[in-house]
Parts: sequence; structure tokens; C-alpha cells
Amino acid sequence: MTETDRALALQGASNFRDLGGYAAADGQRVRWRRLFRSDHLAALSAADAQALAALGLGRAVDFRGQAERAQQAYALPGVVQLALPIEPTVVRRFRELSARGELLDEAHADRLMRDTYLGFVADDAPQLKGFFEQLLEDGAPLVFHCTAGKDRTGYAAALLLLALGVPRETVMHDYLLTNRLYRRPPAPADDVRTRAVHAVIWGVRAEYLQAALDAIEREHGGVQTYLRERLGLSEAARRQLARLYLQPPAR
Repeated sequence: MTETDRALALQGASNFRDLGGYAAADGQRVRWRRLFRSDHLAALSAADAQALAALGLGRAVDFRGQAERAQQAYALPGVVQLALPIEPTVVRRFRELSARGELLDEAHADRLMRDTYLGFVADDAPQLKGFFEQLLEDGAPLVFHCTAGKDRTGYAAALLLLALGVPRETVMHDYLLTNRLYRRPPAPADDVRTRAVHAVIWGVRAEYLQAALDAIEREHGGVQTYLRERLGLSEAARRQLARLYLQPPAR
């Protein structure tokens, strides 16, 4: 596989893609067909479900909040679902502003997005710890997702790739692929302000992930310390993660 076919062509999900092939330390690469990230899976067609079955997919980690899961539930034959809810901060705050009659502009939306990523670091370590525990159970193919597959999923993907020794520039490249792949819902109105806010909320910007990584450096002494002390990823666990999901270099 190459970068051009990293994304799977599904009718009901646009941001479903393989994390395989990324270069890691010591000539290793992330194994293909083991780790997948996606937007929600509630709109998959029968053909989509068959395509996922062909991957041998056995586990789905769902970062969506309780209401999101209830509104867009799904079931895939042979796939065990694990809910690790991270409530959507941006949506909640947007609704609070709307209830007060305040209009959200692009600058405010940008601040909300940055705050959302800082919240991942400060508040959502238990869910991410559960994610790594699931990864360490075995190396069977697994997908993790939220609604759009961009923020909660993007942050989780970044931590996973960094734990596997993938360089930061590659991690950021993977994060930003959402802007090329994800089919955004239509904007609720066609005025300039609404379009600008819509682009912020439904896209990704490097500054958002960087804000989270900077907070990890500032408040926890670096990603590896954060992984160890907040997410419980010991050195032995990191070695196990590498055995499960990294392909040794060809000899």
C-alpha cells in the first residue's frame, strides 16, 4: 500500500484510514491492516460492512459522547465495541452560547477548538489510558473513532503514533489528512460568518494539536512522561506495543 490508498473508499464513512506504513525508530514501520482511525460508523452500507469484515476487524473503540452514540448507534458483525466517551466540548459550548443568544464568530470558534484540545490533556487521560489498555490486549485489527474522526480521534492517533516512535512531523501530517478526506456536513447557512465558523469546527488546524502537545511538554515534562505517568504506559508496555504494531526492518 502507498499513501494514496491509505484511506478506504467507503460509502458511509469518509475518514476511515489505515495508520500502517509510517516510519518509526530503528528502521521499523507501523504494521499495515492493524490500526485504523475513522469518523463514525453508523452510516455504513452493507458493502462497507463487508469491506471491514475483509480486514478482519474485531474491535472498535468509540470516543463519542453518550448522546452521540445514542443518536447514531451501529453494530458490525464480529466487532466488539468499547465506549470510552469524551464529551464534545465545542458542541456543548456552542449550544450554551446559542442559548444565551450569542453569535459564534471565527475567532471564538478558534478559541473553543484550542480549549478542546487542552481539555483532552487535562481531563481525558482516563479514556486514553483505557484506549492503550485495549491496544495492549492483543494485536488484532482495531478501529478507533469519534463522530468526525478528527479531534478526539486525531489526538488519540497522535499519542499512539508518538508512543510507537513515529516522528512528530509525520504525526502532524496524519492529523491534517482529515482536511483532504472528511466530507463535512453542509453549513447551516450561507453567510460569510457561518461558513467561517463551520470551516473551523469541521476542519483541523496544526495549531490545535500543537496546543495539546505544548501543554503536555509544559505540564508533564514531555510526551513520554505523560504516557507513562498519566496513561500508565510503562517501558514494558511500550515494548509490547511495539511488538504488536511495528514491523521490523527487512534483513
